[in-house]
Amino acid sequence: MTASEPHPRTGQPVGLPVENTSPAPRPGPVTLKGRYGHIEKLLPEHAAELWSVFAGHDRLWTYISTDGPFANFETFSAFIGKRAAATDPYAYAIVDTAGRFVGYFTLLRIALEMRVIEVGHVLYSPALQRTPLGTEAQYLLAKYVFETLGYRRYEWKCDALNAASRRAALRYGFVYEGTFRQYMINKEGRNRDNAWFSMLDREWPLRKRHFERWLNPENFDGEGRQKISLSDLNGQQGEGGSEGKE
Repeated sequence: MTASEPHPRTGQPVGLPVENTSPAPRPGPVTLKGRYGHIEKLLPEHAAELWSVFAGHDRLWTYISTDGPFANFETFSAFIGKRAAATDPYAYAIVDTAGRFVGYFTLLRIALEMRVIEVGHVLYSPALQRTPLGTEAQYLLAKYVFETLGYRRYEWKCDALNAASRRAALRYGFVYEGTFRQYMINKEGRNRDNAWFSMLDREWPLRKRHFERWLNPENFDGEGRQKISLSDLNGQQGEGGSEGKE
């Protein structure tokens, strides 16, 4: 149920007052450091290292609605240059502790007045999938969105047929809200239904604790196997990577 209160004049149920109605700030070129790696502003010069981990993995691009896969470095490099220059979507590279660029994602559909933002264009190379850094990157970005920028609503949307992305959204603590049918026509001229998920500012403190408990080194045995899953902590079933989420 939507929280409400009686309208002061008509008595009709209306939404609760919002404490901060000023526009949220835009994302910026920050470096967010974690235990397993860090994220930083995507730059055109990152293209070569990203190409080295993405080349030959066409399946990563299947559910990206507008771009890829790329036949050669030149077209990929041009794409990264364009992505790096954009302000919406605003892109970040994901870097491991060895300094390797292993993926990227963006903040997009930035509604400053409504304090709403989405994480999307998530490209995790095989070197990043199913690693602690893959989860930590999502934690770092969500923490930045809620605690530094002060957004009220954080969205995750994906092709309704992208089972891995849907599992990932639930694993990270997003709530499924529904599917928008015939939402778009993708790059191959195919129909795409969009599955919508969200996380709210009031939900973040608990999600944060779950992320931090899962990421704690004590949650992994000597062979790197998790002792408790993030899905279990968030009360969801299923594990999944985030390959090709847009």
